[in-house]
Amino acid sequence: MSQPAPFMSSLLEIEEGWIDFNNHLNMGYYTVLFDRAADQAFESLGFGPDYVASRNHTTFAAEFHIRYLRELKLGDRVRASFWLIEHDDKKFHGFQELFHEDGWLAATGEGMTLHVDLSGPRVVPMPEDIHARVAVMAAEHAKLPRPEGVGAQIGLRRKR
Repeated sequence: MSQPAPFMSSLLEIEEGWIDFNNHLNMGYYTVLFDRAADQAFESLGFGPDYVASRNHTTFAAEFHIRYLRELKLGDRVRASFWLIEHDDKKFHGFQELFHEDGWLAATGEGMTLHVDLSGPRVVPMPEDIHARVAVMAAEHAKLPRPEGVGAQIGLRRKR
């Protein structure tokens, strides 16, 4: 499997119902955009509807953090990168950047994803073929400079 690093989603559209009373994209819909882009990346790893149907396994988000960097408005189109930062046999740490079609960075998202057997549901190791794909993507992404914002913490900055 040869995967360009980082993975880049197709162009995604801002939907009219996602605009709030401030006339910009409501914060909850950044998560929807990141999730739709991640679905594309996950499909390249072998996860997706066929994986659920054939193996009764899937992925669940365990944690997700967003940094809102620039407003998005109705009519804007975006695409999102997906970086596989690290993994083990049951979970992986991903980082995404949401880019406006003009190239500027609107937001970043960072999350921990679990591999789940739906018969439990319970967290279980990935099958060898899937884990191998995850490992290949992680190795390719490890060759790149770490994206800015990975592991960012929230808090007030205090003068010392």
